[in-house]
Amino acid sequence: MHGPARWIAALWLALPNGALAQDELDAVIGVAPARGESAVVAAPLPPAPRAAMLEEIIVTAERRVASLQDTPISIEAFDAEAIEQRGIKGVQDLGGQVPGLTLEPFPTHNATLRLFIRGVGINDAQLTQDPAVGVYIDGVYVARSVGLALDVADLERIEVLRGPQGTLYGRNTTGGAVNLITRKPQVDGFAMSHTVSGGERNRLSARSSINLPVTDTFALGVAVLGSTGDGFVDNAGPGADFGDREEFAGRLAARWMPTSELTADYAFDHSDTRYVNAAFQPVLLPNTNKGAAELFKPYAVSQSVYSDRRLERLATGMPMEASGTRIDGHALTLTAALGAHELKYIGAYRELRDRQYADLGGGAGSTTYRVDSHAYDGPAALTANGGPTPLVIPTVTQEQWSHELQLSGRLLDDALQYVVGVFHFAEEGREDRNRLNHNFSSIVPLDQLDELSTSLPELDPLLGLPGIDFNQVEVIKLVNFVNLDWTIDNEAVAAFGQATWTPPVFDERLHLTAGYRHSRDERRAEKFRISDTYLEVQTSGVGIGVPLSSAERFDHVPAARAFDDDAFSFVAAFDLSDTLNVYAKSVESYKSGGFNVRDPNVSGATADPAYGVGFTDGFDPEFVHSVELGLKSEWLGRRLRANFAAFRADYENMQINFLIPGTISDTKTINAGRARMRGAEVDLTALITPELTLIADYAYLDAEVQEVLDPAGNNVADLYPFTSAPRHSGVLAADWTLWRASLGELRAFVSYNYTDVRQGQVITEDRRGLTSIPAYGLWNARLTAAGLPLGRHGTLDLAVHARNLADEVYPVIAIDNLPHADRAVVWGEPRYIGLELVYRYR
Repeated sequence: MHGPARWIAALWLALPNGALAQDELDAVIGVAPARGESAVVAAPLPPAPRAAMLEEIIVTAERRVASLQDTPISIEAFDAEAIEQRGIKGVQDLGGQVPGLTLEPFPTHNATLRLFIRGVGINDAQLTQDPAVGVYIDGVYVARSVGLALDVADLERIEVLRGPQGTLYGRNTTGGAVNLITRKPQVDGFAMSHTVSGGERNRLSARSSINLPVTDTFALGVAVLGSTGDGFVDNAGPGADFGDREEFAGRLAARWMPTSELTADYAFDHSDTRYVNAAFQPVLLPNTNKGAAELFKPYAVSQSVYSDRRLERLATGMPMEASGTRIDGHALTLTAALGAHELKYIGAYRELRDRQYADLGGGAGSTTYRVDSHAYDGPAALTANGGPTPLVIPTVTQEQWSHELQLSGRLLDDALQYVVGVFHFAEEGREDRNRLNHNFSSIVPLDQLDELSTSLPELDPLLGLPGIDFNQVEVIKLVNFVNLDWTIDNEAVAAFGQATWTPPVFDERLHLTAGYRHSRDERRAEKFRISDTYLEVQTSGVGIGVPLSSAERFDHVPAARAFDDDAFSFVAAFDLSDTLNVYAKSVESYKSGGFNVRDPNVSGATADPAYGVGFTDGFDPEFVHSVELGLKSEWLGRRLRANFAAFRADYENMQINFLIPGTISDTKTINAGRARMRGAEVDLTALITPELTLIADYAYLDAEVQEVLDPAGNNVADLYPFTSAPRHSGVLAADWTLWRASLGELRAFVSYNYTDVRQGQVITEDRRGLTSIPAYGLWNARLTAAGLPLGRHGTLDLAVHARNLADEVYPVIAIDNLPHADRAVVWGEPRYIGLELVYRYR
C-alpha cells in the first residue's frame, strides 16, 4: 500500500540537495542558454520583504488573460502560494474554502463529488444526468463528476466562477464553473521541487515537480505524486477498513515554441486511486413508513447500531471490498499570435474507469440483513442463478473527446476586444453490473407471516407447496437480485462569441459587453435492468427459493432526445477610478436534459398514470436567468481589496427527482419546478502590514423553490428545498510572517471556515429534516519555516499543518431511505496533524 509514496520519497532522498552548481547541472542535462518566460516551479532565493501593496491576481475566466479586478465575475482565485498554504490538492479540497460553494460525496461512491454553487448542483450522479457546475482542466471540460475527488498533479492556479456562465462556457454551468490550471514547462532554466509529508492515521505523501529545458524552444515538465493513508472508522468485520486510500498521479507536459508567434502545449495526465468507501452510520431508528421494507424493518433494526456521535468502529457482514478509479487524459493546445489577434485550438481525449463497491448495511456485521453486491449462496440464488451469485463491483467507464477553436483579439484601435469560437464534444459511457447479483436480503420475522401474506398475494399458492410445512418454518427471507447495464452516447456542438466595446466617451471608462452562444445536444441512452425479489423459505433440511413478481425488467431499451438552446449575456462596466470598478450583468444558461435510469417504467404508457412518464420519455433542459450587480475595488494605496456582488437568479423548468414512495432508490425525474434565489458575496483582503494579511470572505444565499407540481398537479414546493444551499458561509484567515531574516522566515496561516445549516431531500412532511446537515465551522492552520538555504541553489521549507484543529464532529452527507434508519450519515474527517518538508531547486 505504500509503494507510490515510498518510490517518490526515495527519489527525493536521492537528489543532490542543491550540492551541484547550476552550470554543473546544465552540463549534465545539456541545457543551452535559455529564453522565454520565467519558470514558476521554484524560488530558491531567501524570501524577500513583501511589497507594501497587494499583488495583482491574474485570471483567465473570460478566455483571456486579465486582472481579477477587471473581470466582471464573482470569482475566487487561488495562486500556487495560496494552494500550498490552504492544503488544496484538487477539487475535493475546495469545500469550505469558497463561500457559496459546497461539496458532498456521492452516497455510494466517495470519489464522486456533488458540487453546488449558489445552491445549484445535482444530487444524483447518473451517467445520463449532467452536473450543474462545470469543471475544466486547462480549458478542457470534464463531463463526469466521477473521479473528481482526486489529487491533480502540479496545480498552478484555481478559479471558482460563481453564477451562470452560459455564453463562454456553455451548457451545464447554471451554478458556475471551476477552472484548474496546471503549470506549463518553461525554457529559462532547470528547476525542481519535492515535497514529502506525513501525519496521523498513517498518512504519507510525496510529490515531485521538475522543469527541464531541452533547447531554447522546447521544455518538458514532469510531476508525480503518491499518497497513502488510513481512514478514521475501523471495520470490525471482514475486509478492508473504511476510508483507507492510496493514490498515484502523474503529469507529463511539453511546450514547444518553434517561432515567437506559435506555442504548442501537450499534456498527458494519469491518476490511479484505490480506496475504500466510507460507511453510513445509523443515527435515527426508522419510525417513518418504509413501504415494502416494513416487512423486515424490525429485523433490520435488530441488526444495526445507532449513535448520534461518531463511532470509531462499525462492521460489515461480508468482506468490505476496495473501490478504484483510473483516469488518463491527453490535451493539445496550439496558440498562434496573429498580430493583434490570437488563434487557439484546444483538443482533448479523456478516459475514465471506475469500480465502486458499497455496503449500506446497519454496521453490526450481520450476514442475515445485507445491503450490498457481494456473493450470495442461499436457496434463492440457486433458483435465480443456478448457483451462488458472485461478487459484483459496479464499473463505470467513459470516454470523451472535445475540440474547441477560439479566435480572440482587439479591433478599432483596441476599442473592441472579442473572442469567438466553435466547440464540439462527444462521449460514450457505460455502467456495467451485468451479472445477476445480490442487492439486498433480510430475514422476515415469523410473527410477520400473516402481514407478509397480506402484502404479497403471490405467497398464498406457496402455503400448500409440497414439502413445505409453514408450521415448521425456521427462517423466511426476502432476497432481491439485480442485473443491470446501461450506456450513453452523447454529442454536443456550439458556436459562441463575446465582445467588449469601450466607446470614446467618459474618458474610455465605460465597457459594454455582449455575448451569445448557440448549443445543440444529442443524447442517447440504453438501459438493461432486471430486478427480481425471491422468497426464501428454510425448514430443517429443506430450503427453497420462490420468485415473486418482477419489480422491473428492461431489455436493452433505447432512448434518444435532442435539445437546442440560445443563451445571451450583457454586461455594462464602469471604471469610477483606476482602482474602483462597478458592473451590472444579465446572463442566461441552461443544463441539458437527459434520461433517468432509476425510473422503473419503460415509458409513460407503462407508468402509474399519476406520473405519466418513464425512462424513454426523458426530461427537458432547465434554464436560468441571472442578474448581478458587482463592485471591484482597492483602497488605501492598494492595501485593501474589497469586492462585492449581489444577484438574483430565476430558474424555470427545473429537473426534480421524485423518490417513489416505498422504494430505496427508484425515482421519477420531471421538469416540474420553478425557483428563485438571491444573495450577496463579499471578498475582503487587507494588507495590515507587509507581514500580516487578513482575509474575510462571506456569502449570503436566500434560495426558494416557488413551485413544484407533483403528478397530481399540486404545488408541493415546500417538500423540495434546495438541498445544499447554506444561508450563510464564510472564511476568515490570517497570513502572518512572524519572523524574517537572511536564513528564511517563519510564517503562520490560520483559517476558520464556516458553513451554515443546509437542507437535504424531503420526501414527505414527516421526513423533513432527516437529511439536513447542521451548521459547523472548522479551524485549519499551517506553520512554516520557509526559504531555508540549502546548497548554492536550493531552499528548504519545514511545515506543520492541521485540519479541523478543534476536532469538530460533523456529518458531510445524510440519507433517510435505508430500511433500518431514518437518518444515516458519513462523518467528516476528525482532527489531522501532519508534517511537511519541501525542497526547491533552481
